[in-house]
Amino acid sequence: MLGKTRTEFMIDSARQQAVDVLLDQRLFMLDIQRFDAFMHALDNPPAPGPKLQALLRKAPAWQK
Repeated sequence: MLGKTRTEFMIDSARQQAVDVLLDQRLFMLDIQRFDAFMHALDNPPAPGPKLQALLRKAPAWQK
């Protein structure tokens, strides 16, 4: 109906849902200690673990 493939539709739908969830949560209040911890976590994300690295090496299902 929309002129999209099933994959395009699913990706667009997931992206829109993610945007909606994030926009619903755009304002939250933190005390100074939690704000500092939050900013530290954003500035220093953890290194990718072995499971994430393995996942990123795999070919996506739509390319198989």
